[in-house]
Amino acid sequence: MKKVVHRNSTSRILGIGLALMLMFSTSLFAQDGDPAKGKQLFNTNCAACHNLDRKMTGPALRGVGDKYEKQWLYDWIHNSAAMVKAGDPQAVAVFDEYNGSPMTAFPQLSEEDIDNIIAYTMEPKPEPTEAVATAVDAGAAGGSSGFSNDVILAALVLVFGVLVVMLYLVNKTLKRIAEANGIEFEKAEKRLPIWKAFVKNQFLVLVSSIALLLIGAYFAYGYMMQIGVDQGYMPVQPIHFSHKIHAGDNQIDCKYCHSSARVSKTSGIPSLNVCMNCHKNVMEYTGEEDLANGYTKDFYTGEIQKLYKAVGWDVTAQQYTGETEPVKWVRIHNLPDFVYFNHSQHVSVAGLECQKCHGPVEEMEVLYQYSPLTMGWCIECHRETNVKMEGNEYYEKIHEELSKKYGVEKLTAAQMGGLECGKCHY
Repeated sequence: MKKVVHRNSTSRILGIGLALMLMFSTSLFAQDGDPAKGKQLFNTNCAACHNLDRKMTGPALRGVGDKYEKQWLYDWIHNSAAMVKAGDPQAVAVFDEYNGSPMTAFPQLSEEDIDNIIAYTMEPKPEPTEAVATAVDAGAAGGSSGFSNDVILAALVLVFGVLVVMLYLVNKTLKRIAEANGIEFEKAEKRLPIWKAFVKNQFLVLVSSIALLLIGAYFAYGYMMQIGVDQGYMPVQPIHFSHKIHAGDNQIDCKYCHSSARVSKTSGIPSLNVCMNCHKNVMEYTGEEDLANGYTKDFYTGEIQKLYKAVGWDVTAQQYTGETEPVKWVRIHNLPDFVYFNHSQHVSVAGLECQKCHGPVEEMEVLYQYSPLTMGWCIECHRETNVKMEGNEYYEKIHEELSKKYGVEKLTAAQMGGLECGKCHY
């Protein structure tokens, strides 16, 4: 039997083996790190200075695993300062590019943790959702419903008009038939006009006059009592600020922004520097949308850009330009000049929650005046609210004396002098 020589068998075997090795190594690389765990680690340790797709205090990190060797990333994350001091070219280049800003060392992160973070940064950028298209579709659906209702209403009006015309024609035809048959219609006697009859009846005139005076006085009193009462006032602000997102979804304490409410008469308008404490890093909105009211992600992100313009923040260069613009906020809660109100007395001493006067702020997309802020409203609160004594040594002695006087265990703010004129009026 003649032996067949396979001259290319060796090269084929080597090619198949190389392909298998590449496939195996690729699968191992793909499984190297858990993106879900990496996202959690990234948000905890990295998000303050880094974004996946935007330059912040540090560089954008999407695809960082392709830019640097893994061992270099281990060393850099564990102790970047040591690498810069040792003169590592790549470390020095990054250090110089970001104006000598040192990166925080993370020696507590294991190599597995870093692998998870790298796996998260290597994920492809998600495609933007078609929020606008969804809103348009919803609007179109609503519009079609409105169109059908309009058609039904128009049809009903048309039917009613046809019926009126038919009744008129029938009545006219019957009259002609009656006249043709010699039937005469009784002519109605002329009656005294209603207004003349009313004028001649002096009792009705007197009763009506008294009723009109009382009704007019009632409405005049109601109108005058609403002068200066702006309950429900909801102005449009130059920069849309959602208390629902900040105080509700993100659970930011009211006194973080309105810090002077603890120690001052007024709660104060937060400076834009307070906003930038967070928004230096939070450059776009990624939360839930309210498409029905037009509050999309693009809308919220656009409002953040207004903030940057006002403070003169250059997102690309990550530095202030010095070109600022004042934000003309519209005041919502405003008391008359002769009224004295101290926030610290109520917030720090009385321990009241902001919602007691301002309502469910954490649910308000657009802030409005929740309470009437009238004198009667304040007095009613003073009559119902007990004085907080826990940890409040200032009131102990007077509380003890007045408790004996009124024969109660707990005093209300009114019993402590909260109804005295000089407490609230200059």
